[in-house]
Amino acid sequence: MTCSRRLFLLGTATTFAGAFLAACGTEPTAEVAKTQVPVGSSVILDDFIIAQPTEGQYVAYSSTCPHEFRKITQVQDDKVRCTAHGSTFNVADGSVVSGPAVRGLRQVQLAESGDRVQASDPDA
Repeated sequence: MTCSRRLFLLGTATTFAGAFLAACGTEPTAEVAKTQVPVGSSVILDDFIIAQPTEGQYVAYSSTCPHEFRKITQVQDDKVRCTAHGSTFNVADGSVVSGPAVRGLRQVQLAESGDRVQASDPDA
């Protein structure tokens, strides 16, 4: 079977549209049991930091460091640290504890459902 120009363009457009919709169709999410988030500390789940600053109070942030957009990978009690350049952030409010970062963590959406919490980022 010969591939006509029209068939080729239709196939290319369909493939591109499918890839575009797949990439844009879902926002990143992370879910964890509330019991897995220590009081006064946090957990890092892929793209998110989920914290419980005080018992029963949960907040979520992007795990991307605002300094040079590297992943934050280390939890230190009530702080998280980007090991790439050493910026440290308070998990209660996302503020900078020590730089070189000058902006705090970007807060993301957090939903509670029974014994679980879920972070999501519609802006990602």
